[in-house]
Amino acid sequence: MRYAYAITSALLLGGAAATLTLNPSDAQTAQNEPGAINAVSAPRAGAPMSFADMVTRLSPAVVNISTTQRITVQQQANPFSGTPFEQFFGGRGGGGGATPRTQEAQSLGSGFLISSDGYIVTNNHVVSAGAEGATVESITVTLADQKEYKAKLVGRDELSDLAVLKIEGATFPFVRFGDSRQARVGDWVLTIGNPLGQSGTVTAGIISALNRVGQGPYDRFIQTDAAINRGNSGGPMFDMQGNVIGINSQILSPTGGSIGIGFAIPAEQAKPIVDKLMKGQSVSRGYLGLTQQEISADIAAALNITKDRGALVNGVSPGEPAARAGIRPGDVIVAVNGKEITPQQSLTYLVGNEAPGSRVTLDVLRDGKRQQIPVTLGTRPSNDQLAAQSQQFDPDSAPTTPRASTNLAATAGLVVQPLTPAIARQLRLDSTIRGVVVADVDPNSDAATKGLRRGIVIQSVNRQTVTNEAELTRVIQQARAGGAKQVLMYVQLPGEPFARFVPIGIDAAK
Repeated sequence: MRYAYAITSALLLGGAAATLTLNPSDAQTAQNEPGAINAVSAPRAGAPMSFADMVTRLSPAVVNISTTQRITVQQQANPFSGTPFEQFFGGRGGGGGATPRTQEAQSLGSGFLISSDGYIVTNNHVVSAGAEGATVESITVTLADQKEYKAKLVGRDELSDLAVLKIEGATFPFVRFGDSRQARVGDWVLTIGNPLGQSGTVTAGIISALNRVGQGPYDRFIQTDAAINRGNSGGPMFDMQGNVIGINSQILSPTGGSIGIGFAIPAEQAKPIVDKLMKGQSVSRGYLGLTQQEISADIAAALNITKDRGALVNGVSPGEPAARAGIRPGDVIVAVNGKEITPQQSLTYLVGNEAPGSRVTLDVLRDGKRQQIPVTLGTRPSNDQLAAQSQQFDPDSAPTTPRASTNLAATAGLVVQPLTPAIARQLRLDSTIRGVVVADVDPNSDAATKGLRRGIVIQSVNRQTVTNEAELTRVIQQARAGGAKQVLMYVQLPGEPFARFVPIGIDAAK
């Protein structure tokens, strides 16, 4: 209440008292004006004057999780090796060479019991090795009554950042998942956890936002201003009925501490995954086998489509579901089973929530026409398998030709040459790729600004294949004649599995 009084005092002392001189009838008239928003509403049923009774009831199900990790580190070589001092210092630092050694580390987090026989939900990052070369040796769970149990890791899912543990015993206190789909911005929430090692800490706040997109492809968080700090990870977020509607996972902070922007995994996403992990099953997700890129304002203008709506396909893996269904680079997928693709509801997210082997219908824009394409989904590979597709490319190894041979104004500032089989081998490109290879770029051109450089292959311009400088010039001149300020180039960076669409300005080189 002190805060409410402070606001009132500020209004009175700030010269705004005139706004308080309306009589009741004047105030009612103001509220009834067309378009006016009346913010007066009754509190949602169940909002308490105090959280104490809820905390007493819920706290016993919230646990502290501690992991012991063994980390292998490379020890520095002995600087005294081969000198007269070696007899004194040779035993330190592993002798003359750099020998690995192991050291122990611990991490702390939170979790909560979801069954009387000891199943516990937490974050994957709480119970996984936190450093390269580290292994988790043991997991200890401490209950609110300070009893400790050794926990078994039943299952974990890296993409959702969820894990399930099991401790042996019976009649443990536990909590249940609620329906996070009923959550509203402004609803009260309660969190319990072990921030910074301080066990049994309670914080309260409201839901600040829903469906917040995180860094992962499947992250759709509940945002809250309830204080969440390091050590809260894996702890529960409760609604006012005492149901778990979220699992605290991340914070947004320049300092590493709470600034009122915390994120929780919604129960509607977590529970199906937890159910699978409890049964010892792995979590599989639908997969198309294509790559996509963001539809920027420039690309949207070049394709005459709406920005941030749909997914622009820039690569299709041979033999995968998208290729078998006939999806092509340049297609814009705008919906999956009727659900529109937006920044909050991406293609990866929608497809990943479908079961492998299921049949979905994609709404696709191709050459300005909308069509529906049925696809039978595959199974998404692991992150390591997907990352293994990329290789490193050294642009200094790319071929060059003299700049003087090209009219830079006609080619949007690019010097190109045909992509011969010899150059394709030099650039480690697939033999099926056709196009022109960039030999030089005018540093004052838009092409240079957009990142085009020596060694990049241009496969098409405005969906027209180009195999030499004359064809590139012709397509650009056609675009200029039609009043276009830019063209859409489909470019292949050597070492990457798929090409990308890049809008390039075609004004004369400066």
